[in-house]
Amino acid sequence: MNKKQLSTGIAVAYEEAGAGEPLVLLHGFCGSRGYWEKTLPHLAEFGRVIAPDLRGHGNSDAAGAEDRYAMEELADDVAALMDELKLTKISLFGHSLGGYAALAFAEKYPERLSTLGLVHSTAFPDTEQAKENRLKAVEAIRSQGVASFVDGLVPKLFAPNHRESRPELVAKAKEIGYGTSAEGAMGCALGMRARPDRVSVLERLNLPILLLAGQSDEVVPPEKRFPVSGDNVTAITLEGVGHMGMMEDPRATAARIGEFLKRNRGIDGV
Repeated sequence: MNKKQLSTGIAVAYEEAGAGEPLVLLHGFCGSRGYWEKTLPHLAEFGRVIAPDLRGHGNSDAAGAEDRYAMEELADDVAALMDELKLTKISLFGHSLGGYAALAFAEKYPERLSTLGLVHSTAFPDTEQAKENRLKAVEAIRSQGVASFVDGLVPKLFAPNHRESRPELVAKAKEIGYGTSAEGAMGCALGMRARPDRVSVLERLNLPILLLAGQSDEVVPPEKRFPVSGDNVTAITLEGVGHMGMMEDPRATAARIGEFLKRNRGIDGV
């Protein structure tokens, strides 16, 4: 594990592997860089892979009790980490919450992107019901703690058949989730609730875009997985996975991302 103090005022932990053109992997809500643990070695064939913990998650600092963590602030953390690592441009892939942060980054720092990928994520904002559920999540975390909330959240992230057949994956994701600070969980829940519709960001983005969805994802419904199309957009459905493709099928997840990078960055693949 590496850790850098950023200009945004927090210290961010990250994992790194490989060499060459940089690609950054952002994890989902109540996750950490550990979500990418099995995928990262495969992706290291395609460049220098950097997987940070978002603020308030894993080994990264929280930003303050019950503050809202705006997606733009998470994007600023990524830009500040790039500055610390002296990276001019990156390929950025965001899972779920990480996808929302990646979209905010694409809106604020488009000149610093080579490619953009949403992994089990969406450019659409929360529905009114989802916004209400975010407030319920904050209250549950405040009253019962992170561990209880994670126990209820994590099983829903996996394909229905994997909840029973792959208990070790569910247990691993729970273990990762327990490392989330209450401030980070509540702050990101409120930040996700407030995020705007960013479909127009994808529509305006003049660079290669990967939209990677899980066939059995019960978090992002089919109608919200592929909000845009075009010559610069690659839309792929991963068979047999839910919302956690990087854990449920790390080889396939890495292969699809790697193929996208080779096609769009001119990397000589293995």
